[in-house]
Amino acid sequence: MLGIRKQDPLKDVAAARCPLLVTMGDVNGLGPELACRVLGADGGRGALRYGVASPVVLLGSGKSLDTFMTLCGINGRFWTAAADRQQLAALLEKARPGQVLLYEPPGMETVTVTPGKATADGGRAAGLALQEACSMLNDGAATGVVTLPLHKAMLQQAGFDFPGHTEFLARHAGLRDEDVCMHLCGDVLRVSLVTTHPALRDVPRLVTRQRVARCIALTVEFVRALGAGHKPVAVCGLNPHAGESGKIGVEDESIIAPAVREAKRMGLNAEGPYPADTIFYRAAQGEFAAVLAMYHDQGLAPLKLLHFSDAVNVTLGLPFVRTSVDHGTGFDIAGRNTADTGSFESALRLAADMCARRCVNVSGN
Repeated sequence: MLGIRKQDPLKDVAAARCPLLVTMGDVNGLGPELACRVLGADGGRGALRYGVASPVVLLGSGKSLDTFMTLCGINGRFWTAAADRQQLAALLEKARPGQVLLYEPPGMETVTVTPGKATADGGRAAGLALQEACSMLNDGAATGVVTLPLHKAMLQQAGFDFPGHTEFLARHAGLRDEDVCMHLCGDVLRVSLVTTHPALRDVPRLVTRQRVARCIALTVEFVRALGAGHKPVAVCGLNPHAGESGKIGVEDESIIAPAVREAKRMGLNAEGPYPADTIFYRAAQGEFAAVLAMYHDQGLAPLKLLHFSDAVNVTLGLPFVRTSVDHGTGFDIAGRNTADTGSFESALRLAADMCARRCVNVSGN
């Protein structure tokens, strides 16, 4: 899937030195259920199915896991709990490939679990887990994280003033929002976004030459890592028909086209700007490695048409690997054992591959 290499998880020694983090997100949503159903498979060795050669550190609420295990009719705990970071480090030294370790960050023990409900406690749990993941990643205790869904309004209600995962991770890594790029990918279509979650009326002023150039560079780097760098990244226009030579807005000629030319001068394989109403069809036919869209719905409407159940969200530009499911908390179906696990499985697979590459590079092998 997603053009990544296959690996033997039991033999990839370099990757085994790098634990993979999984944040459970909102304790009342699909995150804990997906963790149970996917990681708990095969007697707790489910991560091995997706090439995870390292131990997995699950960050979240043990109460939530117990609750969703019962709701989904799953018997037997699949995780080993660590009381603190010191014990977690000791467990990791002896952990086998794919073994799941649970660590509850301080404050998680007071979280109330109410499946299917949007609550501030659900947002607090998501924020605490994400905060702990950032701490571990910044300390070098892990090289990657897979994030399960949170509810943005509940995250903010709990006191974490971030629009979502991408901004939270960027700022805790010491980066500005514009230093990173949201990318979503499936087997057929890959899409990066110049802007993420602003109001549509704010998009034109946020589409700057520097921002477009940065996103082109990050996207080209990513598709090269996937082995698709021989195809160009196609850049969308902002306006209908990519502005029609300035007749329908000037941004395409004055901002986007110069950014594409700059990318080409730097040796980056990019083309555009192209009209958004045709570019995704061409990309889906295999002409381009990825598409760079100017705003959220321009890029994600076509992507979700093709990859509603299996797309993976990747944050480009971070100093560590971050992948995520491409769906929300699903409060209406949480605990019913009916949610599609495909996006989480794909996110694990891609994170495992990206982390393995990083660990091999770091170790000099």
